[in-house]
Amino acid sequence: MGKIAFVFAGQGAQHSGMGLDYYEQNDTAKEIFERAEKERSKTLLQCFYSDEAVLKETRNTQPCMFAFEVAIAQALIEKGVTPDVVAGFSLGELSALTVAGAASFESLFALVCKRGALMQEAAEAHPTAMAAVVKLSNEEVEAICHQFEGVYPVNYNCVGNVSVAMEEPLMANFKDAVKQSGGRALPLKVAGGFHSPFMAEAGAAFADALKDWQVAPLKMPVIANLNGKAYGEDLKATLAAQMTSPVRWEESVRTMIADGVDTFIEIGPGDTLCGMIKRIDGTVALYTTGTYENFEQIVEEVTK
Repeated sequence: MGKIAFVFAGQGAQHSGMGLDYYEQNDTAKEIFERAEKERSKTLLQCFYSDEAVLKETRNTQPCMFAFEVAIAQALIEKGVTPDVVAGFSLGELSALTVAGAASFESLFALVCKRGALMQEAAEAHPTAMAAVVKLSNEEVEAICHQFEGVYPVNYNCVGNVSVAMEEPLMANFKDAVKQSGGRALPLKVAGGFHSPFMAEAGAAFADALKDWQVAPLKMPVIANLNGKAYGEDLKATLAAQMTSPVRWEESVRTMIADGVDTFIEIGPGDTLCGMIKRIDGTVALYTTGTYENFEQIVEEVTK
């Protein structure tokens, strides 16, 4: 086996009940969840029993996803499954930074709560939406976006899959334009147009919040959404720019593979990242962690 990467999911994969089986069956995961609850009441309620509409609100999604992801990652590490490199999709990048030792769980959890609240406010101030465009090249998607004022390519996910942020009223016309070009536009389960100029005010406020944030040296490489490369000394600037910049996920995955990664473990409630990675390179080993049964399989197979 070559190197192992933990890749942390972003918004959209959340669902009510996520992490309950970990909480009930794994002491390490339970401790992380309870630390999250201590910092922010109702986090456990929202993770395990919340109405989907409540969980979809960005101010709730982000802390819940973060707690779930760090809980899984620490449980895996405690069982001897340790990553050589980490990366996260959008919100997941903060989970990756936590596992890499950039700061304490509590410190990063507070940042995640701040980030979620700012992005929620921005989404409410500017009614926006996102869609995944499939079956078209990056260049074709960019060309369609340029036909509209207020439409931006924001997530370069994998071959033939780009997410786009737009003003909400443009969705119907945008979908028609994509269809005419031979593609499909699939609306995403998120609350706003993230990683775009629509987040400018939120991004500026988040950058201010980072100024006094204390950062520790990273214990392992963290691949940044901003450029698909490992974080350098400008960690705060890179993280601050992430909120308003496209997610270069395909580049990030190719960087990890070029560095010797042949096993990717998706940390999160779904399998979206594994699906993207499979389209980028079908030869790598892929694991998901949505259920505790998945977790036990990983521990058994990876620690042989």
